[in-house]
Amino acid sequence: MTVREDMDLEEKDVTTDRRSNVIDAHVGARIRLRRTLLGMSQDKLGQAIGLTFQQVQKYERGANRIGAGRLFEIAQVLDVPVAFFFDDMPTDVAATGPGETYRAGAAAAHEANPLMRRETLELVRAYYGIHDTLVRQQLRDLVKGVASSEEQFEKLS
Repeated sequence: MTVREDMDLEEKDVTTDRRSNVIDAHVGARIRLRRTLLGMSQDKLGQAIGLTFQQVQKYERGANRIGAGRLFEIAQVLDVPVAFFFDDMPTDVAATGPGETYRAGAAAAHEANPLMRRETLELVRAYYGIHDTLVRQQLRDLVKGVASSEEQFEKLS
């Protein structure tokens, strides 16, 4: 068997019956969270680890599984420990059995979480880009005040 045939066989073995699951979706969402907080594009992350942005996109959606070595590379590029990708895992996701495959509903529920939305991540990144702590505090107070006013308005309606 040639080296190329051996590599082809290994690639087939890796992809055979390796369906993603809800844990993959959680890990992908954590990758997206960190990448967005750093202001890094999918393309830039992909280049850093030798992948296309489409592959990074599939990882972030949880559509493709991420091997341990690749996850380690991603952690290095995003400057976080590997454990970061498993932090804040909901108990129902952590309790997923080994045979449970990816559920679109679980990914959609994760995406519906306002803390995981792109606009939230961009807002947090911009907020921490403000170096003056007094200005940050005033901005936080302003946002809280607006939110409180809207809640009061909704109660009156």
